[in-house]
Amino acid sequence: MRHSSCVICHLKVMNIGFVGVGRMGANMARRLKDRQFHVTAVYDTNRAAATSLASELGCAAAQDLSEVTAESDVVFTVVTDDNAMRTIFAGSGNNLLVNAGGKLFVNCATISPQVHVEIEKLAEKAGAQSLEACMASSIPQAREGKLYLMCGGKEEAFRKAEPILKQLGSTIRFIGKAGEAAKVKALVNMVMNINTAGLAEGLALGAALGLNLTILREVFSQTGAASRVLETDGEDMQNREHTCFFSAAHAAKDSGIALELSHSPGLDLPLARATKEQYDRMVAEGLGELDKSGIAELTFKDRHKHSGDRI
Repeated sequence: MRHSSCVICHLKVMNIGFVGVGRMGANMARRLKDRQFHVTAVYDTNRAAATSLASELGCAAAQDLSEVTAESDVVFTVVTDDNAMRTIFAGSGNNLLVNAGGKLFVNCATISPQVHVEIEKLAEKAGAQSLEACMASSIPQAREGKLYLMCGGKEEAFRKAEPILKQLGSTIRFIGKAGEAAKVKALVNMVMNINTAGLAEGLALGAALGLNLTILREVFSQTGAASRVLETDGEDMQNREHTCFFSAAHAAKDSGIALELSHSPGLDLPLARATKEQYDRMVAEGLGELDKSGIAELTFKDRHKHSGDRI
């Protein structure tokens, strides 16, 4: 126990930076600050978000990416997609790998597995280490240190990051080499999105048949229709409460990553494809920033026609 405590004390003198301080990244930074880690710099393309969080945490709001690297021993990245990931690590002039020797990058965004492989190679070329730490949780878990984290990369990088990750997550799993955790995360979100779409259709049909949806949800919970999504989204679908924890836009992106992975083995995934089409439709109709539970707005009778007025 004494040895473990000494390790944590040593880690707490390390400087930690964050790139991408939206809903998830900001709450991860707050959690580490609560645990007495040194959060020294934050960066976001939304300058106001970075400045506000920096003021709250008492750290620097970095003007450029290389400043985050200079101020940090470990940098967490929580960005939106493949393009954003490539930009922060390989953008011309200003990127995270400027003078990055000896630094560790922990990349938490849901992006394509191949991009994680690319980033690991770029980091190693710069004398740094890279680890993917894919998150299967939402905003409250980020704040409470109860994330479910799936990690991929070199085991040495994982062991270096693990004590910090244990302050952010209740479950930390090392999946394998770079890209492997991202594959698992893509499948987690694919199945979650399918379940969400299926639940929306079940509740919509129940409503159209005049059933009591509260009773229907209770029956679902005690039978083969039970799911984690029923717990998190069922009541919200019934009440049209779609405050965003995981956006429809992200659901569309993540289902797309899984569908891309299906091409290599030549699998046809009709449920995943139909679900992505539903979430793409939400994005196209300006509903992409609703929570994924907002897919119910497309399925409940008489909702969609007036969704813009009533959500």
